[in-house]
Amino acid sequence: MTVTRRKLLTLAAASAALPQAAFANAPTEITWDDLIPPGVPYSEIIGEGVMDERNDLWLPQFDANAAKLNPALDGAYIKMPGFIIPIDQTTAGVSSFVLVPYVGACLHTPPPPPNQLVFVNAITPWPSDNLWDAVWVTGRMQHELQTTDVAETGYVMEAEFMEVYVW
Repeated sequence: MTVTRRKLLTLAAASAALPQAAFANAPTEITWDDLIPPGVPYSEIIGEGVMDERNDLWLPQFDANAAKLNPALDGAYIKMPGFIIPIDQTTAGVSSFVLVPYVGACLHTPPPPPNQLVFVNAITPWPSDNLWDAVWVTGRMQHELQTTDVAETGYVMEAEFMEVYVW
């Protein structure tokens, strides 16, 4: 086989593009602080609240900063850790859930503000026997304020890949 100068240059150009192509599909790893827009301190998204004595419920009240979302995350391909609060669950597992920053959020404590909650649709259901484990969720994140049975969420994500989070 004869290697011409043109073939060599074409091969070199293709080889140079490979590392960038490989990194283009790698998710950006984020933390819960990244969900808050730059310049908004966490202390300014937490409101006080009131106790509903009749129903024995704490009703949090958030200010306008609680619904402010990080514009850099709209459409971003990310990977983030969290805990699962099931919304849709079958024998196959959990297919949609709210990803929360700590165990028991929304169930045993008042829910965090909307910009600290992610509604997730899982392509592959997460096994129901692993609901108390922290998980890594990888997928494309979008801005979408919505109300669920457990809380208002600020983000929505389609989970392409999930795995147990190892401390």
